[in-house]
Amino acid sequence: MKTDTEPLDRELADLQPGPRWREWMNRIEAVIFASSRPVDRQALQRVVGQGANLDLLIADIQAGLAGKPYEVAAVAGGWIFRTRPRYASAIRAAADLGGDAHGFTEEELAVLCAVAYHQPIDRAGLADIFGRQISRDLLGRLRYRGLIANGPKSPGPGAPHTFVTTPEFLLTFDLDSLRNLPQSAEEAG
Repeated sequence: MKTDTEPLDRELADLQPGPRWREWMNRIEAVIFASSRPVDRQALQRVVGQGANLDLLIADIQAGLAGKPYEVAAVAGGWIFRTRPRYASAIRAAADLGGDAHGFTEEELAVLCAVAYHQPIDRAGLADIFGRQISRDLLGRLRYRGLIANGPKSPGPGAPHTFVTTPEFLLTFDLDSLRNLPQSAEEAG
């Protein structure tokens, strides 16, 4: 019987190709299922053999979940189990989460959008967009929630801090990367 202290046999050379592939799929699925955060490629690669194609393994897992109310989704540079969007209203009804589970104000959402589309951006750049200064308190709340962080120093006078989005931003808004942001009005027009 295998114990938890024995090293993981990644290659599974004693198994035929079909059962080996299935075991690799099960390992990946177990790791993603057990994690509350997106699991990156490097972590998943540690549970499968050298000859394993991670993208094909994940595609097979996703195909096996077709018709289920949950899926393995690419988010924030990794993969995570999540409920399919079509079941969101059922979950809200059962959990009594109300309309906005994230609890953002309209102003917070607007600032997050501005940072996401124009990063790195400093307070002066945000003021140009909104026609007024954005409060340090609002920026602090977004920083505290882990949605924005300090970016590189601005090349402007006094080298002010800039703001950028974080992996937590990607996770919160269910994005794999900033390339998945919807087209801005400027890009669409």
